[in-house]
Amino acid sequence: MTAIEGPAIVVEVIATRGSAPRDAGTLMFVSATACNGTIGGGHLELQAITVSRAMLAAGDVQRHERRYALGPSLGQCCGGAVTLAFFSLDEATLAARPASRHLFHLQLHGAGHVGRAIATLLATIDCEVDWLDQRDDGFPEATTLGSQWPDHIHRIGAETIEHEVRHAPPGAFYLVLTHEHALDLRIVEAVLRRGDFAFLGLIGSKTKRASFAHRLEAKGVDAREIDRITCPIGIAGIAGKQPEIIAAAVVAQLLQLASARGSEAAQPAVDEQVDAGDVRGRV
Repeated sequence: MTAIEGPAIVVEVIATRGSAPRDAGTLMFVSATACNGTIGGGHLELQAITVSRAMLAAGDVQRHERRYALGPSLGQCCGGAVTLAFFSLDEATLAARPASRHLFHLQLHGAGHVGRAIATLLATIDCEVDWLDQRDDGFPEATTLGSQWPDHIHRIGAETIEHEVRHAPPGAFYLVLTHEHALDLRIVEAVLRRGDFAFLGLIGSKTKRASFAHRLEAKGVDAREIDRITCPIGIAGIAGKQPEIIAAAVVAQLLQLASARGSEAAQPAVDEQVDAGDVRGRV
């Protein structure tokens, strides 16, 4: 998101009626030259930005509330109504705001082409990502789109990245897509033995999954835990082996799980996928 510098106005959705583009509690920050966040776009957001910048220009630090009927007054098709609060952003306001609750915490193992494509998409989403690779120089300086990595993407180089599994919080998501099958296996085993994960995705084919299951059983891993491995990864119905396509299917799967963790897990996108190491070797 665009950085906010200098004085700013907080726009908060405090109430909605009927169909509305964003829920109560949604925030947008508006300065004289930039905006951070969105209350749903369209004429409503343009009106909110205009009001905010008028307050900044006048030096108005008072709290204001305005109700907008989306259909009649703004010509938006939602048809509901939204009440917005406008107030000055200051230290007291920041201290009073509750900490943001991320959609999920992910350990992303592997900085190959697929890992980079996934991390690029996650750079735009409110999540927490520990991105791990054995090589310190394996991480690109910028996303695949050329933007800088945001603070919530933590790039971690470690020789034994399977040992980093212990640092993730309970209920974390894991994606395993390194350049070595043997390393993938060690990471998967560490996650399964830990047991308190919400999702474990392994890039590869059904054949790779069967091979890993056989090896894990030989290591004494409980078959019920092995059944929790998702391989291939990605939501159903998205065909293609390009890193960007696999990334889109996988991030959509993570968002589905974050929205309804107790529901049935999404099915994989394709029956056969190219491992991150294989893609790296060809591109």
